[in-house]
Amino acid sequence: MQNRIGYGVDAHRLVAGVPLVVGGVSIPFPKGSKGHSDGDVLFHAIVDAILGSLSLGDIGQHFPSDESRWENANSRKFLDHAFTLMTEKGFSIVNIDATIILQDPKLISHILQMRKNLADIFSADLDQISVKATTTDKMGFIGKGEGIAATAVVLISDNNGS
Repeated sequence: MQNRIGYGVDAHRLVAGVPLVVGGVSIPFPKGSKGHSDGDVLFHAIVDAILGSLSLGDIGQHFPSDESRWENANSRKFLDHAFTLMTEKGFSIVNIDATIILQDPKLISHILQMRKNLADIFSADLDQISVKATTTDKMGFIGKGEGIAATAVVLISDNNGS
């Protein structure tokens, strides 16, 4: 059996009048994540972690921000792409551990839905998906309410048991 670990990070500026979408969940808030796509930092960090575990580069190589076809794209497409690449190589998710870093709003009431969304996408059990949220105690661009970030670690395993 072969196991692989991947690590991903994403960060975006928060701007007024843009929807805040995290983990596929629309969060009511006057500011949202400004990105070329929908700016879902959680999904982006997980995509990078999966691509990294497979040694297949990063999200920008697969979905270049200078290509208009990805403008305002639903980040679910990016996760579906990473999932397809992973399964084509004979791997499946063992677990995902992700952290969202955001001063406001508090995300506790949305975390379960984010986990359910990810479990559904990856055909995984809920206990294979960990999503946490933290602040920076008002330090830095995130603490000042100017941005949002996410980190993710994934463990994948081959399906052939060798």
